[in-house]
Amino acid sequence: MIDFHFENDFQLDKDKYSDWLSRVIRSEGFQLGDLAYVFCDDEYLWNINMQYLNHDTYTDIITFDYSSGKLIAGDIFISVERVDDNAADHKVGFENELQRVMCHGVLHLMGYNDKKEDEVRVMRRKEDEMIKMFHVEQ
Repeated sequence: MIDFHFENDFQLDKDKYSDWLSRVIRSEGFQLGDLAYVFCDDEYLWNINMQYLNHDTYTDIITFDYSSGKLIAGDIFISVERVDDNAADHKVGFENELQRVMCHGVLHLMGYNDKKEDEVRVMRRKEDEMIKMFHVEQ
């Protein structure tokens, strides 16, 4: 089950995004457990970053992993402000950057990392594949 929570005025089409994320998870051979997305502002996410990770930085996403084997579960916090800024920096639309960040969190839950250069390349390729799936309805 995918739950969406909003700590600000941001909204999205829950059914459309839930369907897409479910297909993304299945496409990698995983099963959906309890997955929560929390959309917030920079300050909200900065506070989580400080409290739980002791990082004094702004970020676009923080993922807490509760997965077990092939069952995907976790809490994914996304700063809508950071997504908007990153979209402008990368000269892409907001929705494209939002989808990239949303599937980025799911990829981490599947065991993908992005600490090393080769891992970043794999992560970007997977994000691109998953973003294309958003526009394919089943």
